[in-house]
Amino acid sequence: MLSAGIHLLNSVCDFVTVVVGKNRALLAPTIYAEGASLVSNPDPARGQFSSLQVGLCDVLDRGRDAAVVTLVDRPPVSPATLKSLHHAFTISSHEVWAVVPEFKGSHGHPFLAAKEMIEVFLRAPATSTAREIEHENQAHIRYVPVDDPQVAMNINTPEDYEALLTWSL
Repeated sequence: MLSAGIHLLNSVCDFVTVVVGKNRALLAPTIYAEGASLVSNPDPARGQFSSLQVGLCDVLDRGRDAAVVTLVDRPPVSPATLKSLHHAFTISSHEVWAVVPEFKGSHGHPFLAAKEMIEVFLRAPATSTAREIEHENQAHIRYVPVDDPQVAMNINTPEDYEALLTWSL
């Protein structure tokens, strides 16, 4: 899933950065082979939100003012979904700080974040969650209905992965 996700994002982004923790040695060969870069979360025990902050710092450090954000435990979405999200992001007013896909009422990934949303994430306490920040800033988020169940899938167990493989066939 990591290779497929990087490949998909490389088709629409200037660069892809993967945030790693203690798994750096295991993941680095795949990340580099797919043409992405990596940054290490110096304290992965702080949780997923700290990895989001590390990745978003990398985006700003590279001089960009927007990011496509996804999780490693999500299967890649269809290119059409990514295109729809990108289109919604580019035509949105400056009052929209993020574009989030929605499948049958469930919000998912990847989402696109403008600099304003990136800064909100970076100012938030490390104990926050992305969901909390999203809910606090809903007035600035555009939800885009998509016909792609993969935006809301989590693959956390071998059984989830097997179900994904069965569903994909």
